[in-house]
Amino acid sequence: MRARRLPLRRLALAAAAAALLLAVLAGRPGAARTAKPVLHARHWLAITGKPLAATAGAMTFQKGGNAVDAACAMLAATCTMWDTLGWGGETQALIWNPETRKVIGVNALGVAPTGATPEYFYAKEMPYPPEFGPLAAVTPGTPGGLLVMLAEYGRLSLAEVLAPALQLAEGYPIEQQLADRIERDKARLKEWPYSRATLLPHLGEPREAPRAGEVFKQPELAATLRKLIEAERQALAAGKSRQAAIQAAYDRFYKGDIAAELVRGTQEQGGLITAEDLARWEVKLEEPVKTTYKEIEVYKLTTWTQGPALLQALNLLEPLDLRGMGLNSARYVHTLYQAMSLAFADRDFYYGDPYAPPEEPVRGLLSKEYAAARRQTIDWDKNDPSVGPGDPYPFEGKTANPYRELLERWGRPRGGEEWTQPRQGGLGAGAPGSERRFDEAFRAGTTSVVAADAEGWVVSMTPSGGWMPATIAGKTGVGLSQRMQSFVLDPAENPFNVLAPGRRPRVTLTPTLALKDGRPWLAFAVQGGDTQDQNLLQFFLDVVEFGMNVQEAAEGPNITSYQMRSSFGDHAVEPGRLTVHASTPHWVRDQLARMGYAVEVEERTSGPINAILLDHAHGTMWGGSSDHGEDYGIGW
Repeated sequence: MRARRLPLRRLALAAAAAALLLAVLAGRPGAARTAKPVLHARHWLAITGKPLAATAGAMTFQKGGNAVDAACAMLAATCTMWDTLGWGGETQALIWNPETRKVIGVNALGVAPTGATPEYFYAKEMPYPPEFGPLAAVTPGTPGGLLVMLAEYGRLSLAEVLAPALQLAEGYPIEQQLADRIERDKARLKEWPYSRATLLPHLGEPREAPRAGEVFKQPELAATLRKLIEAERQALAAGKSRQAAIQAAYDRFYKGDIAAELVRGTQEQGGLITAEDLARWEVKLEEPVKTTYKEIEVYKLTTWTQGPALLQALNLLEPLDLRGMGLNSARYVHTLYQAMSLAFADRDFYYGDPYAPPEEPVRGLLSKEYAAARRQTIDWDKNDPSVGPGDPYPFEGKTANPYRELLERWGRPRGGEEWTQPRQGGLGAGAPGSERRFDEAFRAGTTSVVAADAEGWVVSMTPSGGWMPATIAGKTGVGLSQRMQSFVLDPAENPFNVLAPGRRPRVTLTPTLALKDGRPWLAFAVQGGDTQDQNLLQFFLDVVEFGMNVQEAAEGPNITSYQMRSSFGDHAVEPGRLTVHASTPHWVRDQLARMGYAVEVEERTSGPINAILLDHAHGTMWGGSSDHGEDYGIGW
């Protein structure tokens, strides 16, 4: 048989792509051109989703704070600037403590309030909790997370750390992105009186939201921040320790006058949060989960996030010659897609709140042997749209899967079909915001915060919740979370993530820390929804397998799979759908189409990702910050 000749232009493009890949692999300077320069620093780095918030981190370092202080200052600033989150949202963090030489997990995710049950929402003809409004809210977690991190691992006072956020609340020139988002969401914001009063200063005018560059003021939020600072000051004046003084601020938010107004304002607008819900809730400092990938230790928060899915994917991919496949070749893309399908199918069935029964089979899910068994099921020639969860129980020494019946009946909706276990109500019936586009819910939202200092403190954080359009709780200025929508109501979908009062929903938020030779090496996090661990997996492989620096990897072309259930809205899934970067050659796209993928092309597919790499050979740091959106980093 005669070999088919490729056109010269196609050969030239293939040669150019191969040359670029070889240059990256060789690590030559200028191997890949980036829109932003890599950040170099010796003493500290502060990177987050807004330029002014990164400045808040820099200001905090300049005051003598460590990376935890700076991360808390950036968290406070991004919440105040509504960087796809607000003060009533949730915070997830990993911290490397150089004193104990351990990675600490910070679980500051709120819980479902009293009265939030499947029966409650079924009675409202909702198959899931709503996407927006007071009924979407779990209890606020971010204030508690910030205060606990600062008290336990920071060194500055709360007043010093909150100073930039307080100035922002008193008035800052609002950026175009947020101003336009408020304008787009103004019809919904008008439904909630306190949101309307704060966020729409030009009611009755053609444009009712703030204008870009206008000084945007949040006096009620500023008053709440002053109350936290006042609680600390009064405790210090009474002779309390630094930690006890910060605890006084914590108690004022969750048990004092701030809590009382938050509950009143929430219930006035139809929400369920009670004073007891706030008083009972607490931040969890926990041991993260980890795996090893070619002797690199990779840490994630456990199953209350989707983080372990990245670890499962790494276990599936570790024995494979990814570098030999070629970056973003059809074979490489197919391999990633199938590994992610397997890992996320397990996420969709087995992940949930580890502090509430039933107990998740984490040890089995993260075992190398389980990954080897799952790897044997991959079809290397075409996409398998029917990939489902496996059975990890034998891989943690248990012979019986307590949910075998549900597992055998578990399925994904295809061609308009419903689940094998019927739900009450139709899909999306009665759910406010059900018209929200699938793509926006699946890929958008959140911010990221990464920080590191010369003393060895490293922080990777992915806070979220309370995004626009947010319900502001009374006169607190605090925008409530919308995270309740990530629960399911039917155990046939996921028996570990069924809504119940006091339970945490399984969230998409997923910071990452990686260690080499027992020392922190790479901290990385990304904005987005269900795409987060997809992006982070490819970023990590770009650095480890293909020799990119953190800026090259942050800007590098990614793929996006939709073959996992969305954690938002009506929890839809689109098997076989695949987004590739515009630089992907046509023949690669054609080959993927022949393998059963519905291929789409976009100009930007990479994140946005923020990262810090610790260069121990030189005693310096490398910072990478996304080249789209408003992400920004400052170092010294």
